[in-house]
Amino acid sequence: MAHGMNRGLTSYGDAGFSLFLRKAFIKAMGLSDDALSRPIVAITNTFSDYNACHSNVPQLIEAVKRGVMLAGGLPMAFPTISIHESFAHPTSMLLRNLMAMDTEEMIRAQPMDAVVLIGGCDKTIPAQLMAAASADVPALLLPVGPMLVGHHKGEELGACTDCRRLWGEFRGGRISEQEIEFINERLAPTSGTCMVMGTASTISCMAEAMGLTLPRAASIPATHADRLRAAEASGKQAVAMAASGGPKPSALITERSLRNALVMLQALGGSTNGLIHITAVAGRLGLKVDLDEFDRLGRDVPVLVDLKPSGAHYMEHFHWAGGVPRLLQELDGLIDLDIPCVTGGTLRDYAAAAEIVPGQQVIRSRAAPIKAVGSMAVLQGNLAPRGAIIKQSAASPALMQHTGRAVVFESVEDLTRRIDDPALDVTADDVLVLRNAGPVGAPGMPEAGYLPIPRKLAQQGVKDMVRISDARMSGTAFGTIVLHIVPEAARGGPLGLVRDGDAIQLDVPARRIELLVDDDELQRRRAEPRRNTGAAAVPDRGYAALFHRSVLQADEGCDFDFLVPGRSSATAGQEP
Repeated sequence: MAHGMNRGLTSYGDAGFSLFLRKAFIKAMGLSDDALSRPIVAITNTFSDYNACHSNVPQLIEAVKRGVMLAGGLPMAFPTISIHESFAHPTSMLLRNLMAMDTEEMIRAQPMDAVVLIGGCDKTIPAQLMAAASADVPALLLPVGPMLVGHHKGEELGACTDCRRLWGEFRGGRISEQEIEFINERLAPTSGTCMVMGTASTISCMAEAMGLTLPRAASIPATHADRLRAAEASGKQAVAMAASGGPKPSALITERSLRNALVMLQALGGSTNGLIHITAVAGRLGLKVDLDEFDRLGRDVPVLVDLKPSGAHYMEHFHWAGGVPRLLQELDGLIDLDIPCVTGGTLRDYAAAAEIVPGQQVIRSRAAPIKAVGSMAVLQGNLAPRGAIIKQSAASPALMQHTGRAVVFESVEDLTRRIDDPALDVTADDVLVLRNAGPVGAPGMPEAGYLPIPRKLAQQGVKDMVRISDARMSGTAFGTIVLHIVPEAARGGPLGLVRDGDAIQLDVPARRIELLVDDDELQRRRAEPRRNTGAAAVPDRGYAALFHRSVLQADEGCDFDFLVPGRSSATAGQEP
């Protein structure tokens, strides 16, 4: 196989000329023949003025380059799409697959023997891992790292669990407009990703448990010198991978490592988004995530990490408690420590090198967990024929078995218009239902599943209600919230049959979510003309049209059908 500058030559009908021309233009950068003869390590540049989480990327690139050059390689940074969670309209999830395609094609198109993937904000690392799995060039992930905590009136604050908690207090009239503006300046005080166990932190930790990063790469704060040293070390390791030709992503992303990722997701109190993203990564290699197996893991694997929103602390505390390597020690026997890693060793080596911090309470033992069961449970029932998810570790125990009256919102727009209407017929015992918020219906499956408590109830002190939808929610969110209902309403799922006043039963111990309406009535409703007027209009051009006709459902990772082995456009989004 060709290497370095000889790899993937542009086609001009003359390979010698292709190399001659390539070298002529790259020499305009001032590079010597000696430099051009070295193994090439590419580095993704996901810096953007719109992406505050990635504001340290230029420094990380320089540190990776330093490591590459110290190890005798040639570093080559290249730009890709950069997605920030709160700056992507209508939702970042709509663009994850676009970033994955962009990254994959740039890896394929440009000469590189290995690639360092620098990502962080929620959809960037999943997109990069999807791309790496498909391109199958030796790849090493370098997260940008979590930001440091903020402070307000003696309390530590973090984006964005505390964003949601304090905004709820403001909506309920318990915080003034002046104070909420002051708090706004303290929630995200540095570069880096959210410092709670949101999606970014969850995915980084899962990737480390799969052997796709260097040890502790998931938890080092974005602002610390150790983050730059990890970047330098990543550059050095990438040169070793370039020289040896591996390990490639296909050798690291396996059934064993995917199971590790799912164990980690349960033990972290991690983001529900982690399940969708790891399903998409697996699908790129023809592997599947079994929801029943994931649920079984949730019964056996306790939550051991005391981080918000399932606990009390933040990522910097997790890091100084020993990070992922220390957690791996506690999970020995539940997690496979013998999988291969980008370092050439095994995950057991990561665990063996863990720092032991006397007296720390952030990473708990299995004898004293934060929660006796895992972060998430998989629900079945007539409302979710192919499953739904609840983050039980961040839910209210009193609502885990609950029957209430449905209050239905046809779309995110309908929710926005009516949720704070004083005339809304709603009580704290009701079940808020949002539909047409899935991959097709919204479009893009936004993080709208965290339905706000109606203002009139918030003002009465209500802080949680049962909420169900075909949407997602942020990993930073909390509450008794059923998500990812499959099939979504816009694809004919039974969520579209729910009417205001219907009884809905949630029974998490029994793993059920049921619409308490008899089958004859449901059949009658199915025969009626479609009432799902809240679904988004079908786009007729561009990426939006491609997304609409190609996106799969949540249980298949919301990837595009044509990017998944064995799928086709004819079956996208349909029930098997």
